[in-house]
Amino acid sequence: MNDVQTTRPLTGKRILVVEDEYYLADDLVQTLRSEGADVAGPAGTLAQAERLLAEGTIDCAILDINLRGEMAFPIADRLSDAGIPFLIASGYSSSHLPERFSQVPHFQKPYDPNQLLALVPHAMQGAAQGA
Repeated sequence: MNDVQTTRPLTGKRILVVEDEYYLADDLVQTLRSEGADVAGPAGTLAQAERLLAEGTIDCAILDINLRGEMAFPIADRLSDAGIPFLIASGYSSSHLPERFSQVPHFQKPYDPNQLLALVPHAMQGAAQGA
């Protein structure tokens, strides 16, 4: 049993999910948990995301940029300032993102949660190497 647990790449990692679309958020949370992640969220508003960030350590985050008309750039800025890796999963193309987020991995909706999941460990590894 322990061998199975140790092969899951996100075991012991706390991943913040910021997504306001219920079914997409639920799929993403289930996918992350199936890989051993401790999921914070999903947060459907900026206020919820801020609370989750304040509650404890976050190893990585997956952000939707438009949360019912509220842009999540303040959360992205906080994550960036704290050195926390994140990915953007949004209905917007990368050309609609501010230049400061041009190097952040971006998936345009609709996306396959498994493809997004494959990038989470790489994002965390890249952040650790850049530290």
